[in-house]
Amino acid sequence: MFRQGDVLVAPIDPAALPAGLVPVPRDGRGRLVLAYGEATGHAHVLTGDRVALLCAPDDPATLHVRVDGYGRLVHDEHGAIALPAGAYRVVRQREYAPGRIRPVAD
Repeated sequence: MFRQGDVLVAPIDPAALPAGLVPVPRDGRGRLVLAYGEATGHAHVLTGDRVALLCAPDDPATLHVRVDGYGRLVHDEHGAIALPAGAYRVVRQREYAPGRIRPVAD
């Protein structure tokens, strides 16, 4: 498992990737963004050779990553993390706030 701030990238068996996943569109700067930092505006970004950020068409918040070459998870305030070839599930850390559960602000 790999953690970068409030983002956890957990390896899964590639056969466990849900059927029907579609590529997540790149942002306006051409990046594959796993999560935006609410406090700083920085982003957790997937880079590398033959990498894909995927989601179900009806659930864009549940993300998966497929790395067929090499990948890196980068962020302006954290060290880069190398991601070996494989499949991963992306988990955002959450916290309780009175009356609701929300993603942790990075």
